[in-house]
Amino acid sequence: MSIYNRIEFLIKSHSLTKKSFCEELKISTGNLGDWRRGKSTPSTNKLIEIAAFFDVSLDWLLTGRERVAQPAGGVSELPADYVFRGGEALNTELEPAEREFIQEYIAFAKYRKLRRNSGGN
Repeated sequence: MSIYNRIEFLIKSHSLTKKSFCEELKISTGNLGDWRRGKSTPSTNKLIEIAAFFDVSLDWLLTGRERVAQPAGGVSELPADYVFRGGEALNTELEPAEREFIQEYIAFAKYRKLRRNSGGN
């Protein structure tokens, strides 16, 4: 199942029309059609918005699977090559794209929590 198929599943399961979904998230119907045909995929920011809108994990939206959270250890258990910036741990062995993805996911989690706390969807 593709990302588009999962988006389409969410649209249908929430009794939305594709048009109302596009209007709500400011997506052109042309872009949605391109996603369906595989001509393009949603941007990272748009994926984050879609996941937050439907209250699903970004993992599920991207892969169709949920990642099982591992118990977090104390700070003393982190490897020595972790770097803390802005209160967030970043492994220095990660590629720049991997770091960017992690930072975007952290932003998504904060956004989702903010929406949940403010009574949003």
